[in-house]
Amino acid sequence: MTLPVIFGIAGPELRPEEQALFREFNPFGFILFARNLDTPTQTVGLVKALREAAGAEAPVLIDQEGGRVQRFGPPHAPAYPPAAVYGQLATSDLARAGETVRIGHALLGRDLAGLGIDVNCAPVLDLAMEEGHAVIGDRAFAGDPRVVAALGRAAMDGLGRAGVLPVVKHIPGHGRARADSHKQLPVVETPRQVLEATDFVPFRVLRDAPVAMTAHVVYAALDADLPVTVSAKAIREVVRGRIGFEGLLLSDDLCMGALAGAMEQRACAALTAGCDVVLHCSGNIDEMAAIARAVPVMTDEASARWRSALTWLAARRAPEQVRSLEYRSFRECLPHG
Repeated sequence: MTLPVIFGIAGPELRPEEQALFREFNPFGFILFARNLDTPTQTVGLVKALREAAGAEAPVLIDQEGGRVQRFGPPHAPAYPPAAVYGQLATSDLARAGETVRIGHALLGRDLAGLGIDVNCAPVLDLAMEEGHAVIGDRAFAGDPRVVAALGRAAMDGLGRAGVLPVVKHIPGHGRARADSHKQLPVVETPRQVLEATDFVPFRVLRDAPVAMTAHVVYAALDADLPVTVSAKAIREVVRGRIGFEGLLLSDDLCMGALAGAMEQRACAALTAGCDVVLHCSGNIDEMAAIARAVPVMTDEASARWRSALTWLAARRAPEQVRSLEYRSFRECLPHG
């Protein structure tokens, strides 16, 4: 039986105690960070070891957005631009920007697939807003929800062509938040009708995305007491209801400062609220063990959503197209490139 948890690990090698934990509890998947990645050869070996511990089909995730959120980069992989660079291009030519996003994310996905990484926690569909905290900032494509949706669609397509599943985030939006949810709990008091006309739009347009990640944000108009990740009301009425997202729903990292309680309590709260799978990213093995002992097995509904995500990917994979792409030509398409 599979547990609905994605774990991070402490370092660049799988430790014996981590291996034993994963073999005993069979987590759904894993997520890698810069601390885990030294060289391409080492990374390929680590991915193989993780899958040997938990099963050959276990997905391996990464946050590889480009810009300041690029876990694997120079000198072993090219530097990719932040989303805002594509948004700048879109101000003069949205179609050209979309094609540039598609090519850039296909190249980025090709890099990841070569390492054995098959899920990328991107694109960001949050809106760029002046009042929002800089934690989003240039990670957002633009402030116009129509532009964000168009470029987000192109990013999904590019990753899919490379054989990598995209994860849209942070549903139903994080751009308006004035606090960094890594450190504290943001509270947004914007009226629901405004949210539905702005923040929610990219997620509603891309509601057919295979996977999404929640926002650790309280939206007072949805649930004044709980952040979306642990709010059954917000997930049921907005994420699944108004937005209409039917894919696999991941929590953002349980270790972030926006959430309260012991890690196993956070995990159970998110799953009870309606998340299909939760992420625990710090690599703290005591916390991982506590979560593994506390959470139920993955539901049939969540498993079906994961199978649908794999079907989505199989329909878009285009290795021959991606193989012929050149990074230099991509860079020449960028502003000031």
